Amino acid sequence: MLQISQRGQAMPASPIRKLVPYAEAAKKKGTKVYHLNIGQPDIETPKMVLDAVRHSDFKVLEYSHSAGNESYRKKLVGYYQSVGIDVTPQQIIITTGGSEAILFGFMSCLDAGDEVIIPEPFYANYNGFAVAAGVTVVPVTSHIENGFALPPLEEIEKKISSRTKAIVICNPNNPTGYLYSAAEMEQLKDIIQRHHLYLFSDEAYREFCYDGRQISALHLKGVDDHVIIMDTISKRYSACGGRIGAFITRNQQVLDAAMKFAQARLSPPSFAQIAGEAAIDLPANYFDTTKAEYQSRRDLIVKRLNAMDGVFCPNPGGAFYAMAKLPIDDADVFCQWLLESFEYERQTVMLAPATGFYGTPGLGKQEVRLAYVLNLKDIDAAMDCLEKALKIYPGKKID
Repeated sequence: MLQISQRGQAMPASPIRKLVPYAEAAKKKGTKVYHLNIGQPDIETPKMVLDAVRHSDFKVLEYSHSAGNESYRKKLVGYYQSVGIDVTPQQIIITTGGSEAILFGFMSCLDAGDEVIIPEPFYANYNGFAVAAGVTVVPVTSHIENGFALPPLEEIEKKISSRTKAIVICNPNNPTGYLYSAAEMEQLKDIIQRHHLYLFSDEAYREFCYDGRQISALHLKGVDDHVIIMDTISKRYSACGGRIGAFITRNQQVLDAAMKFAQARLSPPSFAQIAGEAAIDLPANYFDTTKAEYQSRRDLIVKRLNAMDGVFCPNPGGAFYAMAKLPIDDADVFCQWLLESFEYERQTVMLAPATGFYGTPGLGKQEVRLAYVLNLKDIDAAMDCLEKALKIYPGKKID
């Protein structure tokens, strides 16, 4: 009998998307589903970004340079300078979403069997990219009780072995919304220097910081060769379907290796590069309104969650995600039950069970991730559904 590969068998299902069939079935029954499971903003993509694609005029849709259009990379230099990051166009490779940037980093810097340390809970697709690259994820646990702060240095260093080659962070964090402090970033700098490790920093949510400012890994002094940034326009400009990201490093050897992977996949999407280039010309105050909207949504969802019996939700410092501990026995079962067996006024809510964001088996059983990407009215309605559901859920747990 033909068999799929061990890699194919090991590839994990997405905790964000695996419940989609249940949501589709609920909708077919006439139930409205509030999607708080996925980071798909309802903020409109800027008109001038879409117009740049609509009005593009060329006779042949050609390959771009494997590193991305030079005009786009040059404009990105100005964008990064505006956030205190000095790079050249040659230190940027445009990728097919932030996802490809992560994969390029793993494939360029790590060998099969190498290990990467990631504070958990972490963006679930890191697991998938690690499987694709033959890399082992070694989780170090952060805790909801202190808002998912960076684990203590001694806990991180306990995880370092002869196979450890990198630490991966997301700042601000998906799924927790935690914003790493300057002191925590300096701690990471100390570790990567002393143990000769790479630091991969996923900075997709840079613009959305509410209780402080983002410290980029490329703001750290003296570790240029250690740092790789993975970036994307998806959340920044509400352009998730564009699939345009960036791989950025000052390490020339890493750039040379990543370029070979970039050449092997030929080029990033052309229309979306046009959109990304246009986005850089948005007014300087563009993010003020968007950030204020997300902050209002954060404040509402955190307030509503913490007002529910037995629920605890730390206040996220950035991104547009919140993690909440619920009085339930099993988050996977509960999230499926919400779609299969529950409705309130012909409505229900779709959440992402937190188990898929942990690498340590058994963790996250009482936690869910909520993406506050819907408008305030819809968030309120979704929280009404959740509050009603928790009162009647048969697997309710009292600590």
